[in-house]
Amino acid sequence: MAGKVVWLSGASSGLGKAAALALHQDGWQVVAGARSFVDAPDRADGITRLPLDVRDETSVTSFCQRARELHGSPDALVNAAGILIMGPAEETSLTEYQAVLDTILLGTIRLTQQALPLMREKGQGKIIMLSSVNGLMPTPFQSAYVAAKHALEGYAECLLLETRRLGIQVMIVEPGDHRGGSMKYRAGAQTVSPVYRDSFDRVRKVVSGDEENGGQPSAFGTKLVKVMNRRRLPTRMRATTLKETAAIVLHDILPGGFFARFLADYYQV
Repeated sequence: MAGKVVWLSGASSGLGKAAALALHQDGWQVVAGARSFVDAPDRADGITRLPLDVRDETSVTSFCQRARELHGSPDALVNAAGILIMGPAEETSLTEYQAVLDTILLGTIRLTQQALPLMREKGQGKIIMLSSVNGLMPTPFQSAYVAAKHALEGYAECLLLETRRLGIQVMIVEPGDHRGGSMKYRAGAQTVSPVYRDSFDRVRKVVSGDEENGGQPSAFGTKLVKVMNRRRLPTRMRATTLKETAAIVLHDILPGGFFARFLADYYQV
């Protein structure tokens, strides 16, 4: 795999940044995109950083064109761009829902639709979708994020079926909580009324504690690289704690009402 080209969104922080660093250390030619990156390519440490706003079709096109000029067509694409907004489902505005869905779901689709034809021309390619445990089960007061990740899982499964005979492999990655993670990037909804405030604050405290005790981003990056270097990708890769893995199992085997009660007790809602 040494020397293979990977394009990566959401690379300025969190698991996207960890993935970019790990892939570079493994010998991949990494083209990393994020809104915060400057216009001129930054290759001081061997990683090419280009501005990329996955919500903007023009930005996505510019990123893909420049990345191809510098390193050629991608052998792999890692869709890691995402944002989080916490708030009651009743009170989270449509504008806030749109911002999350436009980044996580539509942003992934925009970038994938531009990279995929280049992979088809080569007759091969690997597309990695950074979903979440929240693509499988909910966290209260994260309805926008949970909805976007559920939708992303459905999109990725359709894409996997449609491209399987074209030499394209699709893998869904489902990370759990990781240290130094999304709490500092998780915005609060503009409105949290008194009827939800106490429950909302309890959930934020639980979520913050889970992230403080979560996995190391560097370990996630190492695991992702190892899996991406396989000849055949698995359909899913999970990077979860033992507690999160157990919750996934319980989600699949418990009656819906029992599992909802289990989550409600855990998050104190």
